Amino acid sequence: MGYKLAIVGLGGMGGWHYENITKRIDEIDVVGAYDIREEVRPHIEALGLKCYNSLEELVNDKEIDIVTIATPNDVHKDIAITCMRHGKHVVCEKPVTMNAQELEEVMAVQKETGKLFSVHQNRRWDKDYVIIKKVIEEQMIGKACMIENRVQGSRQAMHGWRAYKINGGGMMLDWGVHLVDQLLDMIPAPVVDVYADLHALYSEEVDDNLKVMLKFENEVSAIVEVATNCFINQARWHVIGEEGTAVINDWSCNGQIVKLNTEEAMEWADAIVYTEAGPTRTMAPRPSETTINLPLPEATSDWTDYYKNIVSVLDGTAELIVKPEQCLRVMKVIDAIFKSQEKKTSISCCI
Repeated sequence: MGYKLAIVGLGGMGGWHYENITKRIDEIDVVGAYDIREEVRPHIEALGLKCYNSLEELVNDKEIDIVTIATPNDVHKDIAITCMRHGKHVVCEKPVTMNAQELEEVMAVQKETGKLFSVHQNRRWDKDYVIIKKVIEEQMIGKACMIENRVQGSRQAMHGWRAYKINGGGMMLDWGVHLVDQLLDMIPAPVVDVYADLHALYSEEVDDNLKVMLKFENEVSAIVEVATNCFINQARWHVIGEEGTAVINDWSCNGQIVKLNTEEAMEWADAIVYTEAGPTRTMAPRPSETTINLPLPEATSDWTDYYKNIVSVLDGTAELIVKPEQCLRVMKVIDAIFKSQEKKTSISCCI
């Protein structure tokens, strides 16, 4: 069975949804779009799409089955509620709403209407994430203890509405929401402590550089870091486990696993090593024969699985992958992050 889809907000991400659904998702036909900007109308018409004059006109079009929302963040809630109350299934760009309370309102309407509602947390399908999730879940380096999840760039700028607080701009809600979602999807334990350090180096209103520390109930610690002013990047992922370390350096998934070679004796461990910083035992380089270097595991991923899952759910053959309840946890953690920044202290919680 095929489904007809309309997009609200045909900007950068809306255009991305159009291009990729049209080229790669056979079961969905993008037939229309609505954007409040008059200058976008000729582009919509040039694509051969029906150009709606208002959201009301779109939601009253009985031909439309699914609406993808790709607008600034502050209007996600109202558009999603309007669409579901008019019988449409909804895919919403991230962050799903401005805060957890708004999402709870959306979820109440989803329950009331029985329509599908999902959030486009597409970076669960990033290859680097799929690999590191496999490393952690299969305990390839033993039990994970400390996870660093970061993206870093040096453009020193926020673009368009993302620079404005009223629209839900800032790096926490732009990139941070992805990294928090990845961690919560991967670690099967509640977040019990949150500490945030957010900076506005180049923006007058919103955060553009951040570091967040999360503590989970199972004793795993995680760092979420997003930078727009970093000229020497650190690893995309750095994970310390009880038996080794895993590193993914970049989105091309260059990296490695280094593990203990348990067959080697430990007599060397008590030896004092003299370095340029003086004598040390604890921080001395480990002899190469005591470790083994392994390649990262193979993993395949495809973002189209997100929309294919939407189709399968509507066909009644699968369970929704990105569930509203999961996204509510993410938004509650983000609420705690902003609260920690405001109070300038860590926030105890159970999320």
